[in-house]
Amino acid sequence: MGRRPACIDAIDHADVDAPYTYEIRVEGHLADRWSDWFEGLTIRTEANGNTLLIGVLADQAALYGVLIKIHNLNLVLVSVQRSHWDGSQPA
Repeated sequence: MGRRPACIDAIDHADVDAPYTYEIRVEGHLADRWSDWFEGLTIRTEANGNTLLIGVLADQAALYGVLIKIHNLNLVLVSVQRSHWDGSQPA
């Protein structure tokens, strides 16, 4: 087996099981009714034609689940931004 790059050894793998606030932007407008299907994320349509999905996801598995749903709907992923969750719900 080959050696892993040093940068992989430096990753704190405990972070994948921590909740984070995510802002996931896709092209097109989604109706609010999709919120439950997207793990309860808040859906905000933007004037530029994009939709922002925002909220707390429990872990990386939940994030990947949302990204798979975005893919399955043939939506264009614009961006994903993660920030530390401070224990409050995002506005």
